[in-house]
Amino acid sequence: MELGIGIGWRPEIAAEVESLSGIDWVEAVAENLCADHLPNSLVRLRERGVTVVPHGVALGLGGADRPDPVRLASLAARAELLGAPLVTEHIAFVRAGGPLTASPRLEAGHLLPVPRTWDALDVLCENVRIAQDSLPVPLALENIAALITWPDEELTEGQFLAELVERTGVRLLIDVANLHTNHVNLGQDPAKALDELPVEAIAYVHVAGGVERNGVWHDTHAHPVTAPVLEVLAELRSRVDPPGVLLERDDAFPPGAELAGELDAIRATLRRAAPPADPRPSIRGAAPDGDRDGDDAGNGSGDGDRAPATPVPAGTRDRTAVAQTALLSALVAGTPAPEGFDHRRLRVQSRALAAKRADVVAKVAPELPEILGDGYRPAFLAYAGSRPMSGGYRRDALDFAEHVLIAGGPADPVARRRLTYWWQDRSGARPPRRTTRLVRAARAALVRK
Repeated sequence: MELGIGIGWRPEIAAEVESLSGIDWVEAVAENLCADHLPNSLVRLRERGVTVVPHGVALGLGGADRPDPVRLASLAARAELLGAPLVTEHIAFVRAGGPLTASPRLEAGHLLPVPRTWDALDVLCENVRIAQDSLPVPLALENIAALITWPDEELTEGQFLAELVERTGVRLLIDVANLHTNHVNLGQDPAKALDELPVEAIAYVHVAGGVERNGVWHDTHAHPVTAPVLEVLAELRSRVDPPGVLLERDDAFPPGAELAGELDAIRATLRRAAPPADPRPSIRGAAPDGDRDGDDAGNGSGDGDRAPATPVPAGTRDRTAVAQTALLSALVAGTPAPEGFDHRRLRVQSRALAAKRADVVAKVAPELPEILGDGYRPAFLAYAGSRPMSGGYRRDALDFAEHVLIAGGPADPVARRRLTYWWQDRSGARPPRRTTRLVRAARAALVRK
């Protein structure tokens, strides 16, 4: 299926996305969409014939646990609501702990790399098959950016992806910005990865911006796309004609004219890098199910070309769970670093996770930085250093507010009353009735005076 040129749809730039010319499709974060209705902007885009692809971030298919059926059902519902031709997720783990390790559940709040080992591959492949069997459309998986690497890895990124595709028939979402990130941070050659991976499995490509600080590349999605990232895109285009290419932007959104300029740069790169006679494989028009004969597997996922399933060897999930829990605990709970990891890089990753938590909590609960002012960020980072996230970001916001109040803050009595009322309004077992909300709104207005 040919997608064309697209852009990541975000509520903050919905109007700009609608006004951009030459946009064939958009991608929306699945977890930010309601399961029973769409934002008006996406409705209008679909009415214009613009394809919308849901992009998941919370499944954690690289984790030791089998995929959560509730999360899978939610992703499936959004795919059906959008009439999407496929759904996408990440090759990553996002949580650890729990029953497999008899330890508290820990949430990373971010995508973390899986080790490129045969054990991790066995677990990932079984999880991918479970997801494929639960989704109504084909699944494509994205390579992620990393600040850290696991010790004693047995496969390169390209080999790992090739083996994953061979076993499961899953398609690939190749993020060229992530390949550049791993080049700067881990010394991995993007060209080698592209040579090793099965280009015929590519569903589409991500392009995004980032920034380098102290020799570390941060895949921020909040900065313009750089020349080195476009060079990796050119490397990919010299090998294959991708069905779709999408510009991602998640924060610090520029005016629409700047987004249009970045899209033009992507188009120009694709034209310039195309071989004169294009002798290499083209995957434009490839069946989205990866089945070259058009024979569907019969499970609704359309992932028909895959090797027969083999059970994960005994003990593999347990070993994976122990390793991932040890790493995540070191990153978010301050436990000792597992053997073989770069301690300096672990500190960089730990600070990045805490900073991301602070940023996302400020978005889902904007009242907190408003109430706490300049004290919000240092207070949250101190809290994050000792309190791992065990649920979603909304739960994290409530836990942070409770932590501040128990510690006797904030010092200003008006701010303390406002924070107390905010926490009380949201920590009940059920949402307050309309009358209660009106009373609390009036009380909040009085507190501000």
